[in-house]
Amino acid sequence: MLGIFSSSIVSPPEELVAAGSRTPSPKTTAGRLLKRFVESKASAVSLQVGEHVQLAYTHHNESPWQPRSFAVKDEIFCLFEGALDNLGSLIQQYGLAKSANEVILVIEAYKALRDRAPYPANRVVCHLSGSFAFIVFDKSTSTLFVASDQAGKVPLYWGITADGYVAFADDADLLKGACGKSLASFPQGCFYSTAVGGLRCYENPKNKITAVPAEAEEIWGAFFKVTR
Repeated sequence: MLGIFSSSIVSPPEELVAAGSRTPSPKTTAGRLLKRFVESKASAVSLQVGEHVQLAYTHHNESPWQPRSFAVKDEIFCLFEGALDNLGSLIQQYGLAKSANEVILVIEAYKALRDRAPYPANRVVCHLSGSFAFIVFDKSTSTLFVASDQAGKVPLYWGITADGYVAFADDADLLKGACGKSLASFPQGCFYSTAVGGLRCYENPKNKITAVPAEAEEIWGAFFKVTR
């Protein structure tokens, strides 16, 4: 899966900007990144959301235990990869139809966060059990919400393209060509929300998250460490 967002939606994280500055490396534009995804992934589906957001995904080569899914409801777009162990109980909690899947559940959880403000942002993900990574974009409010499970069972990476777009993907090699060293593994057990102003640990949003420079031979320029 791939999500690309202009700086009008997401301010490029300073930690990733600094990582790219320490070790300059070739980058490409967001447009070329999307083109590479579509051309290299069989049966890829891409979607332009307004002027500043591009989403793409494919079911090709997905794990049967960690499938990818996409849904949109009430202008809330969601890409989800993985599986929730407690989906049944969450469906009951949110009053959803028994046929609801993970991507619909995440959309409803996000809507609860948005509509019940001030609702703690970490509540969207702290009760999710299983392997997952997801990208939610709320077009009505231009809000982005991204999260990864506590064990990092589903890989997720983020980086900055040559033209300053912030990209999220489950394929590190795909982002490497576009983001150079302005690239990092998305920290497990964390969420990124433009509504709360950045990266947080959902176990305890007050935990400090720091970016540590990576070794020169690493594929990325930094990695994020949560101090509990």
